[in-house]
Amino acid sequence: MTLIWASRGQHWGFRFLLRGGFTDPLPQYDAVFSEAESEPSIFVRVDSKVGLRFGDPLQRKDAAGRTIPHEFVVFPPFADKIDSVEKGIELVWPLVADDYAAVWNQPDPPRVSS
Repeated sequence: MTLIWASRGQHWGFRFLLRGGFTDPLPQYDAVFSEAESEPSIFVRVDSKVGLRFGDPLQRKDAAGRTIPHEFVVFPPFADKIDSVEKGIELVWPLVADDYAAVWNQPDPPRVSS
């Protein structure tokens, strides 16, 4: 399964936590999110990819008190199983929840995975 995941932590700014196997995930990310609304939760399908944005399921906040967002680009065939934000949270969040719990409150940004 291929995922691009961007988020921020309690003490570090917005960054890619998973690159989906891309050296530079930004073009793939931009292709999905460039036309997306700025709402706190979104589901968008662009071609065969799905874009998801939702607030941290455990309601964690950054040092400034803002809810931490998580943004994902999900590629097929896994993207085919997602048809809403709720379904995305149900299927995608369990894949990254433990990894995020381990890094969200670290003082330095985590290393980016491929």
